Amino acid sequence: MNNTIHIAVALLIGPTGQTLLVRKRNTLAFMQPGGKIEHGELPVNALIRELHEELNVLIEPAQAAYLGAFSAPAANEPGFQVHCELFRVQFDGPVVPAAEIEEAVWVDAHSHGSLELAPLTRDYILPIYLLP
Repeated sequence: MNNTIHIAVALLIGPTGQTLLVRKRNTLAFMQPGGKIEHGELPVNALIRELHEELNVLIEPAQAAYLGAFSAPAANEPGFQVHCELFRVQFDGPVVPAAEIEEAVWVDAHSHGSLELAPLTRDYILPIYLLP
């Protein structure tokens, strides 16, 4: 059995420079918006689909700048790893939580400390966001 979940996620940056974190329904950890890559789907297309389904955010492929691939323990699936394709996306429109998203928060270098964070977000993605 393969215990790796392949996802595409966004380091979504708003007009004030904050980044968006989301929390799925019936979970505690905040993480990047995005989701699973379907079989045969390009990561950028998975990201576009997931941002639309989860947050009603519409972007074009050119708006997603590839930042790299990262792996960490899954926050909500014990015994699984997530392998993510990370994209930086500048976005200045409204964000409306939908589908399985219970909560969305904009954070910066000083406002994320009290949140429970998914390992991928805590160990890899926020350090990239916080680089000068």
